[in-house]
Amino acid sequence: MKTILVISYSNLATDPRVNRQIRWLSEFYQVIAAGLGDPGVPGVRFISLSHVPPKKSNAARGKSALHLLARQFDSHYWRLPATVKGLEALTGVHADLLLANDLEALPLAVRLAGVTPVIFDAHEYAPRQFDNSLRWRIFLQPYRAYLCRAYIPRAAAVFTVCQGIADQYRRDTGVTPIVMTNAPEYHDIRPNLRSTGETDSPEAARIRMIHHGAASPPREIERMIAAMRYLDERFELDFLLVPGSAAYIARLEAMAQSDPRIRFLPPVPMRELVRFSSGYDIGLFLVPPTTFNLRHTLPNKFFEFIQARLAVAVGPSPEMARIVEQTGCGVVAADFTPKALAAALAKLDHAQINSMKQNSDRIARQMSAERNREILLEVVADVLAKSAPARASS
Repeated sequence: MKTILVISYSNLATDPRVNRQIRWLSEFYQVIAAGLGDPGVPGVRFISLSHVPPKKSNAARGKSALHLLARQFDSHYWRLPATVKGLEALTGVHADLLLANDLEALPLAVRLAGVTPVIFDAHEYAPRQFDNSLRWRIFLQPYRAYLCRAYIPRAAAVFTVCQGIADQYRRDTGVTPIVMTNAPEYHDIRPNLRSTGETDSPEAARIRMIHHGAASPPREIERMIAAMRYLDERFELDFLLVPGSAAYIARLEAMAQSDPRIRFLPPVPMRELVRFSSGYDIGLFLVPPTTFNLRHTLPNKFFEFIQARLAVAVGPSPEMARIVEQTGCGVVAADFTPKALAAALAKLDHAQINSMKQNSDRIARQMSAERNREILLEVVADVLAKSAPARASS
């Protein structure tokens, strides 16, 4: 049986994309998973990459900054404590193929591999992850752009999460990535269709909306709270926020305190999120394009809304808007302002929402992880088959 080494500087139990890869590959291969937390997949050997980086002095931080400004990018990468730990933990580990997740793992995988093939899952667009930050643009954007140019062409295959990001990697590196979305597994759920008869009951008229995900300030979640000011009493909005910035969550809660239609609920486990969400009517996600990756966002939650058989309401983010408009599974705001989102929502009634839920149901299987599983397994099998003659002759 062939052995595959999966490398990711993330918690492999809670990183849904990487955890799915490990589970799928373990059905057909011996998998070794290296990361910051055990994936908990039976039969998979785990190697910890956890480390406690030394506290940097001002002199050490200054030296790192000078390396980056002097374009000593390889030197900087191989001095990183995470890289040192990765080399220490993985040197001598045998594998027939390495799967590197995110840019931090790619040079390490290439060095470890030798003549063994490497597949790279870029996830999002690494050079412009936080390009709304001047510090990032000065120090880290050139460094990450260099790593992409130097190492992506050495991968046997490359994945990313959406077409817009794939196009940018192709322009930058000459390599065309394969799109593998962040869709979760297919859920066999019936749409929760609401009565469309005439009624004066507030309970029958209400429209329940949900937003779940990380509490990240660059996503400007407060815009969705502000949109509620322009919506009538039918609309309710529940947030299930994964703790990120405690101060940011407190600010959001304070902003919503005067509106009883807005609630902040405890997050639910990843595996239960779709079924929990299926009791709502609309999945809501308005995120301004403050970075390149947020402009091209096509996140887990979008596909989770579809699996929950919800209507979907988004801003004009091109990747999400294209799917919504092509499939009729929701509405797209004219711009990223709270008022525009409210205008798109205010015209909806339960008959229209039911139709959108039914369209989500219609596309749920094609928008599920099962298609991505096929893509991953096909690419891995093809790379292994092509590499066997080359390795035999080396």
